[in-house]
Amino acid sequence: QVQLVESGGGLVQAGGSLRLSCAASGSIFKSNAMGWYRQTPGKERELVAVISSDGNINYAASVKDRFTCSRDNAKNTMYLQMNSLKPEDTAVYYCNADATIRTPWGLKSYLYWGQGTQVTVSS
Repeated sequence: QVQLVESGGGLVQAGGSLRLSCAASGSIFKSNAMGWYRQTPGKERELVAVISSDGNINYAASVKDRFTCSRDNAKNTMYLQMNSLKPEDTAVYYCNADATIRTPWGLKSYLYWGQGTQVTVSS
């Protein structure tokens, strides 16, 4: 019922920029923490950035000072501004959200994942 849709991925040259968006939709009672993850073939999914409902952010060391995560709670949307991109940033980027929904058993919180968006950085 709750869906996360990423957009904004694409092909860029090293040093370029992209802005990813993650839009949450569905019967969401409350959106709690959200995060960006990325994954390349043969590697485990890596945390890129997490942002709390009130805007506290943690970044992976590899992207700190290059990427900026933000959110618009009114739009249920999270963003990832990626600057100074490197070939090592090439991956599928996934949106994650901890959201509270109404169920027949009351309010429940679950983790949701988007389908991912491909980011490719050429050298």
